[in-house]
Amino acid sequence: MKTLLITFFSFFLLFFSSPKSLQEQDGLGYSNNDSTLISIPFPIKFNKVSDEYLLEKKVKTDSFYDKFIGTYGFSGSFIVTKNGKIISEKYQGYANQRTKELITVNTPLHLASVSKVLTATAILKLVDNDNIMLDQKVTDWLPSFPYKNTTIRTLLNHRSGLQHYSRFPELLKKGWNRKKIVSNQDILDLIVKHKFKLLTPHDTRFDYCNTNYIILALIIEKATGLKYEKAMKELIFRPLGMKNTFVFDYFRDKDTVSLSYRKGGLNPWDQFDNLNGDKNIYSTARDLVKFDLATYSPDFIKPETLKEVYTSYSPYMLKYKKDYGLGMRMKQLPNGENLWFHNGWWHGNTSSFIPMKKDTVTIICLSNVYTTKTYETLKLAETHYSLTR
Repeated sequence: MKTLLITFFSFFLLFFSSPKSLQEQDGLGYSNNDSTLISIPFPIKFNKVSDEYLLEKKVKTDSFYDKFIGTYGFSGSFIVTKNGKIISEKYQGYANQRTKELITVNTPLHLASVSKVLTATAILKLVDNDNIMLDQKVTDWLPSFPYKNTTIRTLLNHRSGLQHYSRFPELLKKGWNRKKIVSNQDILDLIVKHKFKLLTPHDTRFDYCNTNYIILALIIEKATGLKYEKAMKELIFRPLGMKNTFVFDYFRDKDTVSLSYRKGGLNPWDQFDNLNGDKNIYSTARDLVKFDLATYSPDFIKPETLKEVYTSYSPYMLKYKKDYGLGMRMKQLPNGENLWFHNGWWHGNTSSFIPMKKDTVTIICLSNVYTTKTYETLKLAETHYSLTR
């Protein structure tokens, strides 16, 4: 009787909350109310998800979204899945405010630093394929790199001590061309030429630094013989059917991608907008679910390799109940569980990626208008999807 009532209520809810048109003039967008299955080419064994679970979580998740994320001014995409089944999916706002192009299920948005998760995975794929080793020296791949102790692992976990490339203009002061659109190779050339003092000795302290992932992108190119854009497509995007995911090229894509906004209007481009590895991947919520699902399959990445990702590398940070693995952040919950995630921010783009491995739940939120609402997903994970719930 209970199951019958829940099934009836589920039908009632789905029927009377039918998806809004993707072409709404108010830009409120699209809400998916079914439990579409997102799948990948690799076999994965999950326990069956009950209709009762999906309905209970959908009601709570939709309520949370309406209260904390999808309020006035939010522009972006949001998805929560369990074993690839969609619990809640929302799209609202504009990819281009001038043309009124709506954000839809197929609209790639800038991932900001969530791009690091994908860059790190490409490195781990190369480790699995015996192309590189985690504790290999950077100089094995980039001989001119001036810091002889730096390893691939300490780039991944931000323990290299490298200077932040955003500080290079300040460090160089005179002679810095602020109009030049710089490349990853330009960043390496500046490091080689000026040998900037390390902020901390190698592998002694965590310091989140985008420069680490600039160097990792160059190593990917060296190890594969492909440009970073092509390597990412071959290693991750194409095998997983991530058809709406790509690496941004400033000179090719800046007039066609979804734009970035802040209070008062459009965010201007700057000279760091053609750097890869730390940012500049565009993707969709569903494509990121495909990526997360793949990590459960040994056919995509070896479990022992994935275990390296979810390892504490900076124990002193644990007193603050946080840490960083290999391309993933960690927050310790009151129940003692570790919540792994990665947030991002670049210009007006903010992002949140939460792969809850023990729960087999994926939570993703992307925005192209600057907001911290994106990061409310952490509270959603804690309150409605932690193992004790």
